[in-house]
Amino acid sequence: MIEFIMNFFIGYGVDESTARYMSTGVLVTFIALLSIIGNLITKRVVLRVLSHFIKKNTFKWDTVMLEREVFHKLFHIVPAIIIYSFATAFSEQMTITIQRFSSAYIVLVGVSVVDALLYSVDDIYRNYELSKNKPIKGYLQVTKIFVYIMGGIVIIATIIGKSPLLLLSGIGALTAVLLLVFKDSLLGLVAGIQLSSNDMIRLGDWIEMPKYGANGDVIDISLNTVKVENSDKTITTIPTYALVSDSFKNWRGMTESGGRRINRSIYIDITSIAFCTDEMLEEFEKIQVLTDYIGNKKNEIARYNMDNNIDTSHSMNGRRLTNIGTFRAYIQIYLKNTPKIHHEMPQMVRQLPPGEYGLPLDIYAFANDTEGVNYENIQSDIFDYLLAVLPQFGLRVFQKPTGYDVRRSLDDQRP
Repeated sequence: MIEFIMNFFIGYGVDESTARYMSTGVLVTFIALLSIIGNLITKRVVLRVLSHFIKKNTFKWDTVMLEREVFHKLFHIVPAIIIYSFATAFSEQMTITIQRFSSAYIVLVGVSVVDALLYSVDDIYRNYELSKNKPIKGYLQVTKIFVYIMGGIVIIATIIGKSPLLLLSGIGALTAVLLLVFKDSLLGLVAGIQLSSNDMIRLGDWIEMPKYGANGDVIDISLNTVKVENSDKTITTIPTYALVSDSFKNWRGMTESGGRRINRSIYIDITSIAFCTDEMLEEFEKIQVLTDYIGNKKNEIARYNMDNNIDTSHSMNGRRLTNIGTFRAYIQIYLKNTPKIHHEMPQMVRQLPPGEYGLPLDIYAFANDTEGVNYENIQSDIFDYLLAVLPQFGLRVFQKPTGYDVRRSLDDQRP
């Protein structure tokens, strides 16, 4: 073709050397215009028609591929094919060079298409429930690394005009270097297999790993890292292999059980603990949830004292109800009647060893809502109420003296 153009210019009196340069410029311009036109046709016409068809059908996978620009990247191959096809119009040496670089570009386009396609596979897979238990992002990243390496080898081999097998045979000598470069990736791959096969972590799991400052939901599991969104919306990035080599807490069991533990103590001032008087028992009997309990206890104690000939004129003789014991029974009844408590799980109200802060009255139960805000509201509501009713039993919460207490004590001592 270039000879035809040269003859055309020579026929108009242009010397041969100038005609050669002019014909080369015309041919290059023609190929460039043809490549631009081909690129415009594929993107403005073919791609629009394809996009319209994809958006109209009911399949989701092709929509994901369209969003990941798989087809956009694929159509980049059109100009390369046009340039490759017209390479024979130039000299033999130019033909070889153009074809090599065109082929290398086609391989590069192929690598980018495979990269976008693997992203699409991950997006499609995430639509399935199985993806939460068995994420495949790490495996896809390994595949991408393999594709990049092979693509790079083929591109280099194409440009220098050598067989890719010759380059692959030389990689054996670089194995140690590759192992060093891809150390984290290899560790992440092995860790990802262990995490997946042992079901140690899933997307959406709430995990705690103080060493890395992580305390939140897992939002991404990749080959090298696991991303955790903390409660303050910060993102903590943890090396994947660290989840296998180090210890972490996974709250999935709590979430799946449907109950979240409440384990908090009310510290009772020991000096406020006392036997219940008859007047106190009469008041307690007026509390509907305690009426049966007080009645049954009074009868049980009366029978015991009578059967054992107990002299009840002294408070230390025989059995008696205490205000703290009655309050503990009241809490147990209150928890059983609270709809926000998971009644299929253990409930317990117990005394812990007394100490410098008084007598800890420990409440152990499970809320039936595991969501953080709802759980905290349930727990707060329970203790708000218990702290408010505690004085009705003649008890006081232990509290260290404050400035207000000191001032009131001084005021009381003034004449």
